[in-house]
Amino acid sequence: MTEKIIIITAPSGAGKSSIAHRLLSRHADKLAFSISAATRSPRRDEQDGVDYYFLSIHDFREKIEQEQFIEWEMVYEGKYYGTLKSELSRIWAMGKVPVLDIDVKGAIHVQKQFEGSALSIFIEPPSLDALETRLRGRNTETPESLSTRLSKAQYEISFKGHFDKIVVNDQLESACIQTEKHILDFIQLPNQPKAY
Repeated sequence: MTEKIIIITAPSGAGKSSIAHRLLSRHADKLAFSISAATRSPRRDEQDGVDYYFLSIHDFREKIEQEQFIEWEMVYEGKYYGTLKSELSRIWAMGKVPVLDIDVKGAIHVQKQFEGSALSIFIEPPSLDALETRLRGRNTETPESLSTRLSKAQYEISFKGHFDKIVVNDQLESACIQTEKHILDFIQLPNQPKAY
């Protein structure tokens, strides 16, 4: 029987990482963060092997050729992100459920591969205006990158119906509670390989 996977996805700035990290800190005995591989440079306070596995483009492409990824995408021009098969195995070996915090395209891909053993949750921003405000508030976007992220977000929101659950992140606390309920219901389902 296949092990379980939890996929949390959203457009950039919708709050998926904030929600995922809150839930992981509350349920560290059951859940573990699946560390993605990325070719971008670490941001301030990010650590290799904790936040991401930071790889060169050459190393990333080599792993693609060796079929070491469950999913990978070139999310932005020249910036690759992916989920390593070894990362899921590492978490399952600890007797925990991996939580994947990944982009929408990657999430659809993983969901197809793990049909029946994955729970996919789409975190939706209350509106594109609210999303724009959040992205501006980060002070990390140029006018061009902001425009790119917003048009990408609009496109990604059109796929929300592909996911098992949709949680609107209008209020972070409420979104965390809803997401937590969906996850706890899922990992306590009967007829699964592990009892939690």
